[in-house]
Amino acid sequence: MEAQDQKKTSAFKKEIGLETLLFPVFFIGIFVLFAMKMGLANTLNTMMNTAYRLLIDTVLYLTAICVIMGAISGLLSEFGFVSLVNRILQPLMRPIYGLPGAAALGVVTTFLSDNPAILTLAEDQRFRTYFKTYEFPALTNIGTAFGMGLIVCTYMYSLSPSMPGEHVGRAVLIGLLGAVIGSIVSTRLMLIFTKKFFGAEAMKPLRGEGVSEVPVNMRPIRDGGIGSRIMAAMLEGGHSGVKMGVSIVPGVLVICTLVMMLINGPSESGEYTGAAYEGVRLLPMLAQKIDFLLRPLFGFTSPEAIGVPVTALGAAGASLSLTAGLVTRGLIGGNDIAVFTAMCMCWSGYLSTHASMMDSLNCKDLIGKAILCHTIGGFCAGVAAHWIFVLLRLIF
Repeated sequence: MEAQDQKKTSAFKKEIGLETLLFPVFFIGIFVLFAMKMGLANTLNTMMNTAYRLLIDTVLYLTAICVIMGAISGLLSEFGFVSLVNRILQPLMRPIYGLPGAAALGVVTTFLSDNPAILTLAEDQRFRTYFKTYEFPALTNIGTAFGMGLIVCTYMYSLSPSMPGEHVGRAVLIGLLGAVIGSIVSTRLMLIFTKKFFGAEAMKPLRGEGVSEVPVNMRPIRDGGIGSRIMAAMLEGGHSGVKMGVSIVPGVLVICTLVMMLINGPSESGEYTGAAYEGVRLLPMLAQKIDFLLRPLFGFTSPEAIGVPVTALGAAGASLSLTAGLVTRGLIGGNDIAVFTAMCMCWSGYLSTHASMMDSLNCKDLIGKAILCHTIGGFCAGVAAHWIFVLLRLIF
């Protein structure tokens, strides 16, 4: 993005300074935090094994999603579906989210798959032409807010046989509404930061690389007949998906490994073995310390319930696996399902994907702002779901 490239300049600091002395202390302190509980050998083994499992189980899966969704988005773009969605939903998306109607296609693709699916759309040069410079980075927030939505909603509803007497279907719908509210908060906050960041460049429309200025009420297409256009759209879209899949590797492996080790505990035997996905359970422990504050906001039935949204910070799939155990132990009710649906869907592992997604959009300087906005949005989603559930329970 041109505006950001102009902001990038060479910077220098003194060869030896305060951060030169403080960083080693901080860096070693992280290893000490894990090694004191897990042992140094187990810490290193778990770190490597977790990164490997994430690469095999998560990154390759996400890459496959990116390739398929890239091919689909290429077809949708080539044959005018994106233009149709933009035209129909423009009156709705602009006042609610402050984004063009084409952004709704990102909502659909991430809801049906996962957060990085928005990147395959963003890579499409024709899709970019619908956005102004400051609007484009907000795709990360709106896409993440709906990531794994179908999986989360379906899984939560599948728990209904184990929760007799609870209106699980209604709770899931309330949670979905809460996630929509959270997505609006996150996206709108992000747009405030991006408009300020890009300054004079903010209102300029993006122009895709190799895409010339498009006449009014027209859309660009590829050369050739219908068959060749279909093949070219699918293959070029799939190729962009491969690039997106490769680009998310550093963020997923580095950040998600750290988050998982802070969230998870020892193996099922209660011992540390150096296996993948072990950790020190620091984040759930800290969350329990402020249970007195979280309970009135979210209405959790038990303190253990906080572990689900906390785990969703790193991975929505992992948080779903916790839910089944809480249901079996009778520790959650309908309100918890509503809040879980809202927060797991809105957050959907954003701590482990936001950095790599923003990097892929060439917006590294806005990573912190994107994470801050989405943190607030996820909290708003959970609070909204709780109080909507309470209100409907009083009415009905």
